[in-house]
Amino acid sequence: MGIIALILGIVLIVAGVFALVRRQMLWGIILIVVGLIVAPGIALFG
Repeated sequence: MGIIALILGIVLIVAGVFALVRRQMLWGIILIVVGLIVAPGIALFG
């Protein structure tokens, strides 16, 4: 479960960076924050 959460978090962070590159600031920031919460959070508690 931890590996899946880590991969999901990385995917969210990468998607957030791509959103920032496409000048979708709010969406990019949301994706990055959610990715940073999900990856270590679920990996830590899962």
